[in-house]
Amino acid sequence: MKFFETSKQYSLKKSTYINLRWIGIFGQLISICLVYFYFNFEFNFVFSNLFILLGIISNFYLIFVYKKTQLTDKSAFIHLCVDIIQLSGLLYLTGGILNPFIIFLIIPSVFASSNLGIKTNLLLVFFTSLSILFLSFYSNDLPSPLNDHFHYSPYYYYSIPISLIIALLFLNYFAIIFGAESRLRKEALNKMEEIMAKEHELLSLGGQAAAAAHSLGTPLSTIKIITQELTKQLKGQKELTQDIELLSSQVERCNQILRKLSLNPTEEDEFIDEDLSMRDYLKEIILSFKETSKKKFILNIDQDSNPKKITKSIEIVYGLRNFIGNANKFSKSTVYIFLKSDNDITEIIIEDDGGAFPSDILPKIGEPYLKSSRSSQKNNTGLGLGIFIGKTLLEKNFATVNCWNSQTRTGAEIIIKWSNKDLFNL
Repeated sequence: MKFFETSKQYSLKKSTYINLRWIGIFGQLISICLVYFYFNFEFNFVFSNLFILLGIISNFYLIFVYKKTQLTDKSAFIHLCVDIIQLSGLLYLTGGILNPFIIFLIIPSVFASSNLGIKTNLLLVFFTSLSILFLSFYSNDLPSPLNDHFHYSPYYYYSIPISLIIALLFLNYFAIIFGAESRLRKEALNKMEEIMAKEHELLSLGGQAAAAAHSLGTPLSTIKIITQELTKQLKGQKELTQDIELLSSQVERCNQILRKLSLNPTEEDEFIDEDLSMRDYLKEIILSFKETSKKKFILNIDQDSNPKKITKSIEIVYGLRNFIGNANKFSKSTVYIFLKSDNDITEIIIEDDGGAFPSDILPKIGEPYLKSSRSSQKNNTGLGLGIFIGKTLLEKNFATVNCWNSQTRTGAEIIIKWSNKDLFNL
């Protein structure tokens, strides 16, 4: 098993589970003592305490014998079955299905449904349903004198287990669905936080980069000389010459950055550390893609009449870069970016000429780990993590993000919109 796959294993936190059990055990003990000693109801008090003792023993086992801090899927299932048996025994001695505390029988299964695997949940639902059916046909009478005056219709009697089983299925179904969605969203948010942590880490490397500038100068010069020699040797081979020229230009760019750092080690990256207008943000992001992509980027700023600068924000840069990167990835040849800004709003529209969003995932755009159910499109779509990260980061910075298929082109259309009072007061 890979190291990072351990987080996908289902488990329950042992200390939380033990504390919840103690609450249940003490509640059961107080209830039967109150009913027996204060109300003077007659039922099998000794055997009731023995079932409570079963719960106490199993809790002590978890505390002193089971050394792990998390209950595995299998261990959790066994102990939850013990809880169901223990509570079923108490109910069997005190009226069975007619005991109003019968509702507590569905709690262990519902409690586990959002934390354990689907197979474990189905087994717990099945086991709980069997317990409810058993108590419907086999149990002692209600404690005297309740039983002397309690009259009921068979319709009422059998409606109780039916309603309990329906409630059990209903609650478990929704808990399983919401639990699965919550786990996916949590995993995606963790990845987003990891990415942003790396971005912040890069910002803190300024001093270290200056210290390394002198050491990197020699190897970069060597690479520059080799590229010049390769250009001479491979003259006439157009494709290889273009790649070598690109490599040479990137080496020269690295040398320029290192020269700036050498002359002024405290110099900051203007794009990251200086406030820029939205127009400049987009130009810098597009430039970063043009260096590695053969796609054409068209930036339309005809409707941009707002020269105000925006406070530096890694979240906005990374969010915009994600959407433009997605358009670059899925476009055939061209990415279209429109910037509209006036005194009230700032709007960015990103379109591409690639394939549109599959219709079955379009209503869910913005959720992580999406996959089209259409076999023809399964290999052409991603997991939706990039859109989720970009949408989350931009919405965190007061943007409204809408994703749909373009009406004028063949690909997707992303509309990112801010109210200027929010954008310029970040």
